[in-house]
Amino acid sequence: MLVQRVVSPMTRQESWTVLGDDDVPVAPIERYLSYLTDIERSPNTVKAYAHDLKDYFGFLAQHDLDWREVRLEDLGEFVAWLRRPPRARGGNVTVLPSVEAHCAESTVNRKLSALSAFYQHAARRGDDLGELLITWQPARRHRGSWKPFLHHVSKGGPVARRTISLKAPKKLPRVLTAAEAQAVLDACTRLRDRFLFAVLHESGVRIGEALGLRHEDIGAAERELSVVPRLNDNGARTKSRQPRQIPVSAELVRLYADYLHGEYGDLDSDYVFVNLFAHPQGRPLSYAAVYDLVRRVRRTTGIDFDPHWFRHGAATRMLRDGVPIEVVSKILGHADITTTLDVYGHLTVEDARRTLEEAGWFTGREVVL
Repeated sequence: MLVQRVVSPMTRQESWTVLGDDDVPVAPIERYLSYLTDIERSPNTVKAYAHDLKDYFGFLAQHDLDWREVRLEDLGEFVAWLRRPPRARGGNVTVLPSVEAHCAESTVNRKLSALSAFYQHAARRGDDLGELLITWQPARRHRGSWKPFLHHVSKGGPVARRTISLKAPKKLPRVLTAAEAQAVLDACTRLRDRFLFAVLHESGVRIGEALGLRHEDIGAAERELSVVPRLNDNGARTKSRQPRQIPVSAELVRLYADYLHGEYGDLDSDYVFVNLFAHPQGRPLSYAAVYDLVRRVRRTTGIDFDPHWFRHGAATRMLRDGVPIEVVSKILGHADITTTLDVYGHLTVEDARRTLEEAGWFTGREVVL
């Protein structure tokens, strides 16, 4: 099986599909991926689902299973299959206990989540699936007159939940130190590249949001940057459904002015980040061009970073400096503050020690140890 990029000839919208061994799209996967595209899920999201479903249908083919008739035990075997090295998935190679699992727990859980969504969509279409990936439990009874959100939908009936998941260690987001961020900026030989990383560092926007910026989105006088959901020629997207404004520093505005005067010139384009040193000039900068830049800076600095680290770093700095988490959530464009809490609501040992020292925890004790 093969995951294949496709582009609609009518709308030029990018999406993904999964081709079978006969080079024809796998029908149940295609239906679901088309649905995701129709509801305007990000092409990167559709691509991730395509890879997850390709793995699953590859497993089914290897075990001669129909996707509509698998049992819970088969799903457990799928988890074990994912954890084996690819060369050992045929069952003819013994895997020693010391061999590291091929897929991490978080990766397995993501694939299971994709399967759950796939099967829920199939069930809504009327496919006969039984109780395939779902167990049913009576809804909890609530005392008094209080009712949970969407209680009118369940009416006390069975509540669906995914039954299989692996316990995955929670990983702290990777961030750049101040010295590393400075090294990345200083390694940029072009103002455009320095300004791009500076925007990521200071505002915490996603790389897709930065690549979709237009000149009208940068308010120099107001010292703010606007993130506006829109279709972009370079495929850049924002996950946020609503526009948001982010305060920025005077230094960032001055760097923007230097970039316009020193490199952008009289180029006729609405986009802030464009091809200036490669053809076709004036076209909005692509994801691929940014990752080429990242690879060059990695070689120069020896820092193995990713553009998303700047977003993590901005959020972490704001929280450490005492910015209320609801403000951080709004700046990051999270739809729900619980997302901010899940990702960034943590303290490192150093953060905890600094807070305790500021509170005088280690001095002026009433009890002598």
